Amino acid sequence: MQEIKIERLDDSRVAMFASLTDAQLRNRADSDAGIIMAESPKVIRVALDAGFTPRAMLCESRHLTGDAADIISRLGEDVPVYTGDREVLAGLTGYTLTRGVLCALSRPSEPSAEVVTSGARRVAVIDGVCDTTNIGSIFRSAAALGIDAVLLTRTSCDPWNRRSVRVSMGSVFLIPWAWVDDPVDDLRRLGFTTAAMALTDRSVPIDSPELTSCDRIALILGTEGEGLAEDVISRADVTTRIPMHHGVDSLNVATAAAIAFWQVCKS
Repeated sequence: MQEIKIERLDDSRVAMFASLTDAQLRNRADSDAGIIMAESPKVIRVALDAGFTPRAMLCESRHLTGDAADIISRLGEDVPVYTGDREVLAGLTGYTLTRGVLCALSRPSEPSAEVVTSGARRVAVIDGVCDTTNIGSIFRSAAALGIDAVLLTRTSCDPWNRRSVRVSMGSVFLIPWAWVDDPVDDLRRLGFTTAAMALTDRSVPIDSPELTSCDRIALILGTEGEGLAEDVISRADVTTRIPMHHGVDSLNVATAAAIAFWQVCKS
């Protein structure tokens, strides 16, 4: 293990941890494939188990023989472990580390939609969702409930955003995902029946045979505020809704996603 004590915030060796935005981490000029930040021991373990490559680790000194000990034992000799007091590390990163451990991982090349949906029967399509917490929650539900892959339009948040990764509890490392340009046409071209989740006069319940009888189904989820665009709804093969009571007309997109995933993955 290469333990390196950090005492100065301008230490160039830890520049990747120094309050960089997620866009900067994704597109660093000195990186072959960009960087993902995995925060907390549990999330880091999930990433390592999934085969992601560690570049460097940052942790509070007290965790070297505590929460981070087993992780450090898995790192190669060439992976530096930077340590410091909580205040120093918070000053460096701009936030207090969850459980005092942060790991920089190499960002792999992004696969195509064709690759991640090959052999898939149940996929989620995220259209324009830009809240990092919702993205992380959707991925966690998708992994837990049996969704085979996730597709996102380019107006959606990057799943490997630090907060998305943490909220997902590392589930973003477990389920394949890719970008798409059109949430309806691209999925139809890939052989899926497209189901837009929206409240319309023609929406069928989520447990309708129109969905449960489909061999390959793509559930399209819309933005947090306005939902799916009318153009997307009108072009989808099916429009579906979750039956609700007491006059409640909508759910948070992450909550709605979990319910819908559970239902479509039963069939």
